[in-house]
Amino acid sequence: MIIKGKIWKYGDNINTDIIFPGEYTYTISDPEEMAKHALENLDPEFIKKVKKGDVIVAGKNFGCGSSREQAPISIKYAGVGAIIAESFARIFFRNAINIGLALIQNKDVPRMARVGDDIEVDFEGGKILYQQEIFTFPPLSKEVMGILESGGLIQFTRKRLGIKD
Repeated sequence: MIIKGKIWKYGDNINTDIIFPGEYTYTISDPEEMAKHALENLDPEFIKKVKKGDVIVAGKNFGCGSSREQAPISIKYAGVGAIIAESFARIFFRNAINIGLALIQNKDVPRMARVGDDIEVDFEGGKILYQQEIFTFPPLSKEVMGILESGGLIQFTRKRLGIKD
């Protein structure tokens, strides 16, 4: 699985309330509606300009804060193909993978990345192509790839058990 897109760059400690404003936590449950508010308090241009396959690049501890699933859901449904960060908050990492949003930990790309630049990510090959340089990361496991390709853990599990929709 390979994605290509533009870079959206943010710093350290981007918490779940910044990703998906807490004021909507109990009023919005539709993922498409959640997407309309992704990162609105941090970057009002994000939702207006993000394209399918774009990549968020961030610093340390991306997704810290609460355990709410709305944060990764809003990013996924906005069209983001992956998030590359120096590190992720543990619960955000689990929630993102469970809903089928790819996360990659890499220290070099966040330090070099510039907003709007092109980037390509090869998940199975464990490669990031940026500025004609190749950065590596451990290839995602077969199970994680299955979850991403299925669109999330629930869909992956249903498929593995042979359960039809």
